[in-house]
Amino acid sequence: MMNTSQPALETQAVVKRYYSDSGDIVAVNEVSIKVYPGEFVALVGPSGSGKTTMLAMLAALLAPTSGRIFLDGVDLSQASDAARVGMRREKIGFTFQANNLVPYLTALENVELMLRLNNNLDGQGRLRARELLDRLGLGDRLNSLPSQMSGGQQQRVAIARALIHSPSLVLADEPTASLDTERAFQVVETFASLIHEQGRAGIMVTHDLRMCQFVNRIFQMRDGRLVRTIDTSDEIHAFARGGLIEPRPN
Repeated sequence: MMNTSQPALETQAVVKRYYSDSGDIVAVNEVSIKVYPGEFVALVGPSGSGKTTMLAMLAALLAPTSGRIFLDGVDLSQASDAARVGMRREKIGFTFQANNLVPYLTALENVELMLRLNNNLDGQGRLRARELLDRLGLGDRLNSLPSQMSGGQQQRVAIARALIHSPSLVLADEPTASLDTERAFQVVETFASLIHEQGRAGIMVTHDLRMCQFVNRIFQMRDGRLVRTIDTSDEIHAFARGGLIEPRPN
């Protein structure tokens, strides 16, 4: 892990409040975290803990009610809608439980799509896409459609797509929920290795605590608050033996 003095991502007392006639709901309550380049962290907690709302704010999809969010020193909480769109496209990579691959594009074309969206698809970019897919064990699947690949292979394509444009921050929302245990371990281990090697800041939301064995730190949320930070190897591995917070979705 490359822990530098300047975090890639920093939140300062972030609050997300929803207003309604029946009373206000505070989904996220004064959460402050820092994530550094080359660091892979987990954001965990039961349903309703605020982690999904927190992830949406980190992805510049939601603006906080109060508090500040800095990505590469830029204050997302004060940015215009257009600026947030640009940051999402250029500075943030995403992987999701449903990998959201374009069904009529091949594995290689799905990865190249991020470069195309950023007007950066050239010969060097195409080469990097091929090399990244090969690094993920998909060198023989470059021309396969999503329907021709297993769930684990599709998720690895999604990881390549999230990393190909060299984002500062990579967000993974339940990336293993649809995978069997063996494939899940392989996907997260590979993901963690690439985060470290490429010097990205990575955040994974997961209900499967076993996946936490691959992270550098764990942020535990409950009722909208950050209640615990786990940052020693022994504590992380002990926490990772906790199994599933909740059953896997059907």
